[in-house]
Amino acid sequence: MGIFEFLDESRVPYKVLEHRPVFSAQRLAQIEHEPGRFVAKPVIVKADGRFLMCVLPADAKIDLETLKGQLRAESAELADEEDIARLFPDCEVGAEPPFGNLFHLDTVMDKALEKDDHIVFRAGSHTKAVRLDMADYRKLVHPKVLNLHRQ
Repeated sequence: MGIFEFLDESRVPYKVLEHRPVFSAQRLAQIEHEPGRFVAKPVIVKADGRFLMCVLPADAKIDLETLKGQLRAESAELADEEDIARLFPDCEVGAEPPFGNLFHLDTVMDKALEKDDHIVFRAGSHTKAVRLDMADYRKLVHPKVLNLHRQ
């Protein structure tokens, strides 16, 4: 199921944002005139051999050691592009929406996003994004909330 079909079936209000192609979350923040803290970027991590989606603000970098400790995992590494392409076959690589549940992945959200009233994220393409209330995002995804980024 695609992100738009999922949002429509869930009956939550959202706004589609169309723009020229952008290839980073920070650039998406600039082009949509949003502070980086409101733009959610998924980072796919392989922890103890299992993939999970970590969702961070655009202006943050994941701290794998911190994540590993909070998950009580022996190992944690970034997924490679081949894994990402395989896990998200309906998405352009690097444009995955932050809905791990749509792709059978657990979702972990950075605590820094928790206080925001909305998020903006890519919708499977480098030319479309979505603006969604944070309360609706949390209701649809049920992410585990951890400290994921470097201070």
